[in-house]
Amino acid sequence: MSENQDNNHGFWWHAFHLYYDGFRSMTVGKTLWLIIGIKLFIFFVIIKMLFFPNFLSTKCDTEEEKTEYVRHQLTDR
Repeated sequence: MSENQDNNHGFWWHAFHLYYDGFRSMTVGKTLWLIIGIKLFIFFVIIKMLFFPNFLSTKCDTEEEKTEYVRHQLTDR
């Protein structure tokens, strides 16, 4: 590809192809990215469900009650 043809494509096209070519030629890296993806899934989905339950749903039923509960907690202390 000549230098003139290189300038016709934008930054995002070059960035995409940089990563695309890099991932395509990986061997061990694909396994490592799979492990990273699984760990992120565990961190953000499973741990959130275990340690951060939906607190307002246990205290209130409707949106108005939730709004009033949050307002009360923020302003009346």
